[in-house]
Amino acid sequence: MASQDSKPPNHALLSICKSLVAGGVAGGVSRTAVAPLERLKILLQVQNRHNVKYNGTVQGLKYIWKSEGFRGLFKGNGTNCARIVPNSAVKFFSYEQASKGVLSLYRLQTGNEEAQLTPLLRLGAGACAGIIAMSATYPMDLVRGRLTVQTEASPHQYRGIFNALSTVFREEGARALYKGWLPSVIGVIPYVGLNFSVYESLKDWLIQTKPLGLAQDSELSVTTRLACGAAAGTIGQTVAYPLDVIRRRMQMVGWKGAASVVAGDGKGNLEYTGMVDAFSKTIKYEGFGALYKGLVPNSVKVVPSIAIAFVAYEMVKDVLGVEMRISD
Repeated sequence: MASQDSKPPNHALLSICKSLVAGGVAGGVSRTAVAPLERLKILLQVQNRHNVKYNGTVQGLKYIWKSEGFRGLFKGNGTNCARIVPNSAVKFFSYEQASKGVLSLYRLQTGNEEAQLTPLLRLGAGACAGIIAMSATYPMDLVRGRLTVQTEASPHQYRGIFNALSTVFREEGARALYKGWLPSVIGVIPYVGLNFSVYESLKDWLIQTKPLGLAQDSELSVTTRLACGAAAGTIGQTVAYPLDVIRRRMQMVGWKGAASVVAGDGKGNLEYTGMVDAFSKTIKYEGFGALYKGLVPNSVKVVPSIAIAFVAYEMVKDVLGVEMRISD
């Protein structure tokens, strides 16, 4: 009897581990696939307006290749993966757990044991998952941004993830590790929430209506799931993008010996007292369009990134034998 009683907890723990592994693999694979575009996006977001080095996606990628070589295209990706693997693992797992909890409450409230999650409920579950995952790994995001921006010519060099974390902590204090956290929280609600809501709702709609024969026996092809992920990523990032720009700029405040792309020629290296101040100064000095700096490379990378992440997550869970449907 003792061995039978111990089976459910062990099985549940194994299932949790498998789910976390699937989420981590999905995050690492998807981000590495679009690392050059991710770096260019960040450089465009924080580029000093008095020392503009590139304006477009192709021009920016060529500049990075010419000045820093192939490795420059992937600068900061190691840190990004070190952040995104646990972030993605926690995010996917948190979404599943939040969805199950929300669904149970919804069925209890409506008295309908057959009720399924609505797009709005999925949005709420996704928002919760995004906030939990982002908060848990935020210091890694801050140092990832700085490592991504610095070049060989930067006045001060962070030697790696732990050196960057310790340097920021020592020179700027513990609170500095969470610079830009508020716009991140506000931005993650529509971004992650819409990603999960649109993706799951599109899948359900396609399976139920079977338009153009896209669904076979309640299953969607990899191509169709990629398209669902692409649509989810496009909608989410467009809504939340200005907050991502402000978050990234606030992360650069207080950086002694900042990279030249941020400091420029020493002019216009603005300090921000908070999120509202960052918004107002960005619009005042650079115009409303500055809130969408880097949107093009981000749009190019977010579609395959989100799509690959969702499909990789589901495929790894299939391989590991983990139940996938949240609404079951």
